[in-house]
This record gives sequence, C-alpha cells and structure tokens, in this order.
Amino acid sequence: MAWVLLLVAGLLEVGWAIGLKYTEGFTRLWPSVFTIVAMVLSVVLLGIAMKSLPVGTSYAVWVGVGAVGTAVLGMVLFGEPASAARLASLGLIVAGIVGLKLASS
Repeated sequence: MAWVLLLVAGLLEVGWAIGLKYTEGFTRLWPSVFTIVAMVLSVVLLGIAMKSLPVGTSYAVWVGVGAVGTAVLGMVLFGEPASAARLASLGLIVAGIVGLKLASS
C-alpha cells in the first residue's frame, strides 16, 4: 500500500508542478487552489509512505515520478523539446525508479 501512496504522491507532484504554470504567479484563483491542494496532498502522502519505506527510496521515487511526469507533460502540453537525449535521460530516471522498487522488495 505504501508504494501505491508513493505513486499517487508522485502523480500529485506532477499535478502541482504543471499547475504552477497555469497559476501565472498565483494570480489566478482556481489554478492556484488546485496547485496548493495538490502540493499539500502530495507531501502528506509522501509522509505516510515514509512510515514503512526508507526515506531515501521514498524521496527519490517521489522526485523521479514528478520529474518524469512533469517533463513528459511539458513536451505534450507546452511543446517543449522531445529530443532523443532528453527521452533517454527520462528513461534513465524511470530505470532508477524501477531499480529502487526492486531493491526495496
């Protein structure tokens, strides 16, 4: 269950990172509310997951899921570059996340 919570926390991190773009410096109400709620829920779920998972693994996976998800959505939503080197680097992050999961089982 801790891994599921950690994954959801990472997805919420993606939500708030992308949400920051839409807040326009926290000048738009609803994107700002969504972003703040996603931030709080993400950190709360991370904390709950850390009750039974190692802190280093938890944090690295949380950041990795957030980084990969945010980078991919940046490419899809905002037309950011999707070069081979960038995609390969994201693949390495995913490999690291999978490796941490396998090493923690």
